[in-house]
Amino acid sequence: MNDQSSASNRKPLPPAAQRALAEAEARRQAAAAHAEAAPKELQGPKGPEPTRYGDWERKGIASDF
Repeated sequence: MNDQSSASNRKPLPPAAQRALAEAEARRQAAAAHAEAAPKELQGPKGPEPTRYGDWERKGIASDF
């Protein structure tokens, strides 16, 4: 199925939804630009930053300091 034909069959999005989609795309682009600009970490943790939520997370277990 063609993306254009499925898009034409959908109801138009309300303005709030269009703004939300535009904001999400801007955040994705900003995150990609930030990831490219960040220096490469040597001997750091594999995967996402373990302190990204304010707690230390390791193997799915989060703990406060």
